[in-house]
This record gives sequence, structure tokens and C-alpha cells, in this order.
Amino acid sequence: MTDTPLESGGAAEKAPVPQAGAASPVAEGAVRASDADRDRIADILREALAEGRLDAEEHSERVEAVYSSKTTGELDLLVRDLPAGRPEPDPPAYDSAQYAPSPVPLPTEQVVAIFGEASREGRWRVPRRVNGFALFGGVELDLSEGIFEHQYVVINATAIFGGVEIKVPENVTLRQKGVGVFGGFDVPTGEAPDPNAPVVLVQGAAVFGGVEVKTTVGRRLRNLLHTFHPRSDRRHGGPRLDKD
Repeated sequence: MTDTPLESGGAAEKAPVPQAGAASPVAEGAVRASDADRDRIADILREALAEGRLDAEEHSERVEAVYSSKTTGELDLLVRDLPAGRPEPDPPAYDSAQYAPSPVPLPTEQVVAIFGEASREGRWRVPRRVNGFALFGGVELDLSEGIFEHQYVVINATAIFGGVEIKVPENVTLRQKGVGVFGGFDVPTGEAPDPNAPVVLVQGAAVFGGVEVKTTVGRRLRNLLHTFHPRSDRRHGGPRLDKD
């Protein structure tokens, strides 16, 4: 019988050393989570709360864990006992010849307040999706001076023992898909007279807290067609505001 290296007194064979630059395989659950991954899990938890699958305390604990999770495996653990449901549908398609998207896609805006305050206000470019999360704190999202480069904007608002306040111009279309659990989800929905006006959908949940949308009196977007054309924004400085 042939002697092994150990039996013959030779040195034990060393494990192969990975070549420099070679990518090591990563387990599926160890993949770093993105903002979109967290949004998807938060949506599933919100629906579970509305359907009675989770109580307010369980929902609060899991949503807090969503925004502190680092990997997709950690996120999956939070919903493994819930029906996955269908993914959130994309906003309705619109005529690309009429509305030109931004040359550089804007990331999801994250405004989070935990035992504190956070806000987004002033002159800023409003992305397609904005997340406002308040836990024992307050979040203010002021879109009244925002530059709308997309006709459809989704705001995910979650308030747990806290509040999320949203301000919008007078002449935008407001829609809502939210739930209040021992709290208030107050969104005065309505259609703007101009069919080309931005559409803002506010969705989410208020648990022992409040989500409120206010119309900023005197703030109106003018030249709404220019609002969705980046070239026009650069030429005119963005959508102009008109004070009545």
C-alpha cells in the first residue's frame, strides 16, 4: 500500500490557496440587502398588518428590524411565516415622448427618524420613491418646492409611536393606500384639474402614530409639462412656483 504523506513522514498537503482576484462564492442569504429589498419586505409586513396576520406590536418589531438588516437572509427571516404575495406593480406607463426621465436615475430617498427628527425640504429633485420611517420620532417630507421629474411618485410612510408629515403643492393629484392601527392615516385624496399634473401615491401604516398630508396653500407648480423635462428644468431652473 502506498504511504500517505503523513505515514511517510512528509509534510501534510496544504489546502489550495485561492488565486488573487478570484471571487469567492457567497451564500444566497449572505447577499447584501438593497433599499429595494427592504422596501419589498416592508410592503409585505404592511399588508400582513392590514390583513390581521400580525398585531401592532409584532409589526412594529419587524419593521424596525427591516431597516437594520444588512443581508437578504436577515430580511427573509422576517417574512418566512407570511405569504410572500405579489410584488408591488410598477407605476403606470406613460408616453416617453411626452415625459423625459432624468438622465441619471435618482436613488430612493430614505428619511428615517428613530427617537429623533428628520426632514427633507427645500429645493430638491423628487425621485420615483421616497421612504419616510418614524419610530418614536418625527419625519417631515416637504414636496412643495420639489422638482418633479416623474409624473408618478410613491411615498412609503410608516409611523410607529411617531409621525410622518408630508407637504405637497396645491395642484398635484393625491392618492392613498394606507392603514391606521390605533393611529391616523390622513391623506386628502383628490384629482388635479390638469391631467398632466404629478400623481403622488402615499401608502404605508400608522401604528399608535400618525401619517398626515397637508396641501401648502399658495404653492402651485406652474408649466407642468416643463416639470417632466430635464432640459426644460435646466433652462428655466426647474418647475416654477406660483404664490396666489
